[in-house]
Amino acid sequence: MRLLIVGGLQGQIGLATKIAMDRGAKVTHAANIEQALGTLRGGMGADLVFCDVGLEISALVRGLAAERICTPVVACGIGTDTRRAVDAIRAGAKEYLPLPADAELIAAVLAAVADESHHLIYEDEAMGAVLGLADQIAGSEASILITGESGTGKEVMARYIHRKSHRADKPFISVNCAAIPENLLESELFGHEKGAFTGAIARRIGKFEEANGGTLLLDEISEMDARLQAKLLRAIQEREIDRVGGTKPVKVDIRIIATSNRDLAEAVKHGTFREDLLYRLNVVNLRLPSLRERPKDIRALSHHFARKYAEANGVPYRPISSQTERVLLSHAWKGNVRELENTIHRAVLLAQGPDIAPEAIRLPDGSQVSAAPAVTPQNASVQAAVVNATAVTRGLVGRTVSDVERDLILDTLDHCLGNRTHAANILGISIRTLRNKLREYSDSGLSIPGHGEQRPDPQQKDLQQKLAG
Repeated sequence: MRLLIVGGLQGQIGLATKIAMDRGAKVTHAANIEQALGTLRGGMGADLVFCDVGLEISALVRGLAAERICTPVVACGIGTDTRRAVDAIRAGAKEYLPLPADAELIAAVLAAVADESHHLIYEDEAMGAVLGLADQIAGSEASILITGESGTGKEVMARYIHRKSHRADKPFISVNCAAIPENLLESELFGHEKGAFTGAIARRIGKFEEANGGTLLLDEISEMDARLQAKLLRAIQEREIDRVGGTKPVKVDIRIIATSNRDLAEAVKHGTFREDLLYRLNVVNLRLPSLRERPKDIRALSHHFARKYAEANGVPYRPISSQTERVLLSHAWKGNVRELENTIHRAVLLAQGPDIAPEAIRLPDGSQVSAAPAVTPQNASVQAAVVNATAVTRGLVGRTVSDVERDLILDTLDHCLGNRTHAANILGISIRTLRNKLREYSDSGLSIPGHGEQRPDPQQKDLQQKLAG
């Protein structure tokens, strides 16, 4: 946590600084707003700003916006001056912190910024396997590409890797390549010199230099313009960058982690992403499974979010009922962890009675999520056992073991709509064994369903061929 404190605060600055440092924050001090903006332009960086309410908060907020520095501001003042507190919030401050400082209150503010959405919570074996690989590579200097559907927790994983790395005490800087306009992203990444373009009123240190010694996360890198990809490739290869309008290169020492919810190999085929850049970024690939592929995490995360948002909203904690768990396990969760979090937040506010009942689980439009039979490793394995027992008594005589095994594997995969992880759990085999079997069947000419697909019914296929003939 990097904290910038702005202003004198009538001698209270020392106490606030000591409390923040005791809580693990790295503190920088600026006497006024101009000095604060200069500090941030110079690459010191800050995750949070404490600003004296006696200064012009609106000027600080405008200055941060003009420089595209996304750092929350907390106004601080002696005592509880309601008028000044309201004015500060209206000017753009996120909170008002009365001084003399209360140690627990400062700790809570720091924790809210440092820990927001950065905890990695899991119970499912599918996520555990990914985490095991992350632990194995965290201490290396290799570039990492984290892929997965939107909302699966790619940035959370990137922060986890940084905390486990040798660079943990250095900055972790994140850049959302999809959120910054194309004409500004180059300056955001590499910085610029004064007068390099209209609006460049002073030298600005970019994210590469700000992350020096630490980790730079390039979030949703697939959205980066092809011209800028070439400059990024050079920066990664040479470990040096050129500021916009600069006259000499600047050496940097960073580790790159990139994320994408798109298939970059397909983007390479379509000419929208450089193949050589993909090779540089994808030294190690971590694919985060969707919630559909890790049902145990739906349960674990739901209980975590229920506690989190009960506390955040000042309402009694209500446990999630077993009926509600079945509803949650049956939902598709196309938005993954992000969608689940929002749903539980709503449920915490809507719930009545001693627990969170199914009626509180609603979609954003207010409609209720219906309970359907959940496909979990536990109940799905029971279903598979029943099917297996019936097959033993009805039609296996005269068939080879390999034929029966093949049909069971393909029927189970068909039942799971091509989901390899669920099928392997039901069958009681490893995902590697399943993939080897499927590769063998595919080589023999059999049709293997992809994710979200089912094999065509043989009788229906024959009928279509006859009609076509």
